[in-house]
Amino acid sequence: MSEINTQTNSTHGRKSSRSSSRRRGARRKAARKLRVVPLGGLGEIGKNMMAVEYGDDIVVIDAGLMFPSEDLLGVDLLVPDFTYLLENREKVRGVVITHGHEDHIGALPYLLQSLHVPVYASKLSARLISAGVKQRGAKSKLDLREVNAGERINLGSLSVEFFAVCHSIPDAMGLIINTPLGTVVHTGDFKLDHTPVIGQPTDLHSLALLGTQQVLLLMSDSTYVELPGYTPSERTVAESLERIISDAPGRVIIATFSSLLGRIQQVLDIAAKSDRKVLITGRSMENIVKVASDAGYLRIPPKTLGKYEQIHNLPHDKVVILTTGTQGEPTSALVRMANREHPQVRIVSGDTVIMSATPIPGNDELVSRTIDNLFRLGANVVYGFQSRVHVHGHGSQEELKTILNLVRPRFFVPVHGEYRHLSRHAKLAQQMGVAREDVFVLNNGDVLELTESVGKVVGRVSAGDIVASGPMMGPLDPNMLRDRRLLSRDGVVVVTLPFVPKKGTLMGEPAIVSKGFVDTRGDGDIMRGAQEAVMSAVGQGRRTAKDRAALESQAREALAKYFFAKTHRRPVIIPVVTGI
Repeated sequence: MSEINTQTNSTHGRKSSRSSSRRRGARRKAARKLRVVPLGGLGEIGKNMMAVEYGDDIVVIDAGLMFPSEDLLGVDLLVPDFTYLLENREKVRGVVITHGHEDHIGALPYLLQSLHVPVYASKLSARLISAGVKQRGAKSKLDLREVNAGERINLGSLSVEFFAVCHSIPDAMGLIINTPLGTVVHTGDFKLDHTPVIGQPTDLHSLALLGTQQVLLLMSDSTYVELPGYTPSERTVAESLERIISDAPGRVIIATFSSLLGRIQQVLDIAAKSDRKVLITGRSMENIVKVASDAGYLRIPPKTLGKYEQIHNLPHDKVVILTTGTQGEPTSALVRMANREHPQVRIVSGDTVIMSATPIPGNDELVSRTIDNLFRLGANVVYGFQSRVHVHGHGSQEELKTILNLVRPRFFVPVHGEYRHLSRHAKLAQQMGVAREDVFVLNNGDVLELTESVGKVVGRVSAGDIVASGPMMGPLDPNMLRDRRLLSRDGVVVVTLPFVPKKGTLMGEPAIVSKGFVDTRGDGDIMRGAQEAVMSAVGQGRRTAKDRAALESQAREALAKYFFAKTHRRPVIIPVVTGI
C-alpha cells in the first residue's frame, strides 16, 4: 500500500512539475509578442519592405525601390529608410524575396552595403538581384540563396515556407511564416490566373489547408481592390495582339513592362507565326530578355530575333519592335522615339504602336503626352482598356475575397497599395467576416504588436524616404528640393564682390552672371540696375562691413528685392566675396 502511495505521490509530483512547466511556458509565450513593422510599400506603390519580428529574430520581406514623381527634381530613386534594421542588425536573420520586380528587390544593393545577411529568392529573382547589385556597384559580398516553391527555411525562431503565386513575372511566391504565436501568410503580389503563359498558377491548395487551422495574420496585396470581378488571364491578350500585328500595314512597335515575360513570350511566338523579325530596344528590356532566355524562362523561336543593323533592309511589314516606355519615362526608348531622339528608330506614317500596359497612378500625364507625340508623328497608337492589349498582374475584388475566404485569418493587414487601396481592402475583409478591431490599416513605420488574441499599434519607427543616386544614399532634404524647384523655375544669379578685407572696402563694380533667369545680353538694363542696387546697399570705395557673411547677406537682400520688383521672380542668389 505504501508502495502504491509512493508511486501515486511520485506521479502527482511529475504531473505538478509538468503543469508548472506548462504555466511557465504559457507565461513566456504570453510575454513574447509578434511585431509587424512596415518600412515601405504602404500608402504608396513601390518601396516595399516589411519586418516580421519575434523575440530576438527579425525576418525582412522584400527590399524595393520607388521611382520619384516629377516634383522630386534631380532624384534618381527612392528606397526605404531601414534605420530600424541597422539598429537591430544582430536580430536580422535574412531577407526573403517574393518576386523580382524592382519595387521589391531594387533597394537590396543599398541595404546590403550596411547589413550583411542572406537573401532568399527564386531562381529568376536571384538572377535579377545579381544583375541589379552588379549594375549599381554594391561593394558588399552578396549571400544569395535560391529557393523554390514548397521549400521551408529556418530563420531563428521563425520559419518561412514559400508557395507559388501567379503574377506578371514568373517565379513569384507568397510566404507562410511560422512563428511561436501562430502562422502568418503574406501573399506577395498575386492574381488567380489558372492558365499563365509562364510559370505556375497561385497555389490555392496550400492556402486552403492553412485555412483549416487558425491563421494568426494575413497580409494581402491591395493594388486592384477597386476593380470588381476577376483579373483576366494573360492568355486573353494573345488574340488581340495577333489580330493587330496581322492587320498592321507597317512596323509594329510594342511597349510593355520589361519584366512581363509572359507578354514578351507571346509577342515572340506571334511574330514567328507572322514571319516578322523582332528587334529589342531599351536597356532593361535587353537585359531581362538575355537573363530570362539564359535561365530558360523565355523560348525564343529560331531566326526570330533580329539586329538593328538589319532595320533599314527589312520591309516594314516584317518588323516587330519590343520596347520599354509604357510609363512615359523621359529616358525610355519609346519616349525617345516619340521625341525623335532615338538613335535607331524614327516613327513614320504607317507604324502601329501598341501600349501594352496601363499607367501606374501618377504617370497618366506623362503617358498621355507620349501618346499625343506618337500620333503627331503619324503612328496609329493602340492603347486603353477597350483595346484588350493588356491585363494587369494583381487580383481584383473577387480574387481578394477568395484569399480571405480560404485563409480565414484572425488578424488582417492590407499591404501593397496607396492608402485608399488599403482602406477599401480593410472594409472588404470586414465584409468577409474579419472583426473590425482585428483589421489594421498601417502606415510605414507603425509597429503592430500581436498576441494570440489582441492586436495593437504600439509605436513608430523611422520610415521616411531615402534618396539613392548611384551607390550613394541620403535622407530626402526638403530644403534641397525647394532650392531645385526655385532653380528650375526662376534660375540662379551669381554676384561677385571684390573686397579688401583690411580696409573693409569694396573695390570696383560687382560682376553679375545669371543662368535660367534673364538673358544678360538682351536684358542689360536689368543687370545694370542690379549692379546699382548692390552698390547702393554695400557701398563702393568707402568703409563697409568687414564680416564677409554680413556683406553677402546685404548683397543677397538687395538683389532679391530689386529682381522681384522688376520681374516678379525670385532667382536663387549666390553672392561670392573675393578678397583682394
